[in-house]
Amino acid sequence: MKNLQEATERICELKGSLVALDALVPAVIEALSEPTRARLADSFDAYAEAARTVLLHAEISDVVLASFERDVARNRAVLQGSRHAGPPTVDALLLATTRIGTFDGPRALTSASGFFFRRGERLFLVSSRHVFADAESSHYPDRIEFVLHTDTHDLARHAVVSLPLYHDGLGQWRDGTDGGGAVDVAAIEIPPGLLPAGATLQAFDESHLDARGEDVAIGDTLGIAGFPLGFQDTVHHLAVLRSASIASAYGVRFQRQGYFLTDARTHRGSSGSPVVRRRSQGGATASPLAWQLLGVHSTRMDMRSRDQTEDESLGLNCAWYADVLLTLTEER
Repeated sequence: MKNLQEATERICELKGSLVALDALVPAVIEALSEPTRARLADSFDAYAEAARTVLLHAEISDVVLASFERDVARNRAVLQGSRHAGPPTVDALLLATTRIGTFDGPRALTSASGFFFRRGERLFLVSSRHVFADAESSHYPDRIEFVLHTDTHDLARHAVVSLPLYHDGLGQWRDGTDGGGAVDVAAIEIPPGLLPAGATLQAFDESHLDARGEDVAIGDTLGIAGFPLGFQDTVHHLAVLRSASIASAYGVRFQRQGYFLTDARTHRGSSGSPVVRRRSQGGATASPLAWQLLGVHSTRMDMRSRDQTEDESLGLNCAWYADVLLTLTEER
């Protein structure tokens, strides 16, 4: 009985040792360089074949041989997974969208959404005009903060960038007006030196404003990527996408204002979100952003005459036409 107990304890010890090795092997492989991993995989296949030849000519049970083949296959999968592992597959739209926080000195004010727009060599952060300054609500932040990813393989790694809104008392953002009055879109240039090392981002450009011959019409399915009520994937700092559709005649200025309407459930914090339509076909340039940028989400649209107790909110929103960015980001 004593010998049986000792054998059982030894088997348990071996099982514990094997579990520890199972944890160690992947950790060691991850620490190796890519060329070293490739050499290790080739060497492992050669040694495994040699061991297989020995086992086939030895007096062992089928259980031992089956266990050997199982573990060889598992270790080979670990090696191949390490060799071919790449960045996580994330839609480029989520890397083009960022959460914006507004501040008055150290005091946090509001949360909003924004996205990156590149014009030549210059990079801009775009949001709603009222995010940067709003007289109606006495909202006057002096700086904003936004998030940038710094590692394509680990989206949890990020940097928070602080950007002043004023220099010598002058607002640094660009906004404008049209025939209908003020446009609720603003763009602020991001100085290259402000970007953290390893900054990983995507940016819309002029090509994303072009419909490329595709029809855009009322009822089309859209997406609004942003941070409603500040909500996000707090581990990876990624936006969420709300489904929407075009609710007014696209290309026609709704009530002579520079926006069209979308039908979507939106919340505070979504201001400045890009309003996009997935392209049905690729263009001449293979941009990872396979979206057409149609507008910039501004605010919810409702009726003042609506009975607050009897009638639900319309669920409609204003999206300012994105082609205003061509004016806001032109060389000055």
